[in-house]
Amino acid sequence: MKSPFNFIVQPFEEKRYNNTKSIGGIDFVVSTSEEDVKHSNREAVVISTPINYCGDIEPGDILLVHHNVFKFYNDMYGRRKSGKSFLKDNLFLVDNDQFFMYKKIHNWYAHDRYCFVEPLPTEESIIFKNTKEEPLVGKMVYPNRALTRQGVKKGDKVSFKPDSEYEFEVDGRKLYRMYDHQITMVL
Repeated sequence: MKSPFNFIVQPFEEKRYNNTKSIGGIDFVVSTSEEDVKHSNREAVVISTPINYCGDIEPGDILLVHHNVFKFYNDMYGRRKSGKSFLKDNLFLVDNDQFFMYKKIHNWYAHDRYCFVEPLPTEESIIFKNTKEEPLVGKMVYPNRALTRQGVKKGDKVSFKPDSEYEFEVDGRKLYRMYDHQITMVL
């Protein structure tokens, strides 16, 4: 089965939500809310690529998707429904704008205009900063091809525009997804 324009995916580990935590071998539910963005599953396994797709992504790769791809919602009558990405059974359609990174074997790669920056702890300064993280500064973890062509490398300390941080957890690390044009300089 192939779609003309969309990737066909299923949720990683076939779970729509990551709302359980194992403590001492017992699974605890940490959130029962289906609206809670933080516990929505954001990893999808590629089942098939679009017809005539010529990129690097193959079936079996992992996509980091938008939080609404797998979520349930309630319609105006209070009935539980799947979102617009739902195809059938546990399969979903994901278009090019609904995913931000892809993983081949053990390596993540930024997709399209997206890049991922890790926040840095607050640095010592004469200016008091009441934050745990340095504002508007981070370490480039996954640059995209456009940034790489401009000389931005993995590990570079970068500055970014205010309010460009869209938080993700990737392999246990807190990262900010942002567009490449939101990176203002390499420090």
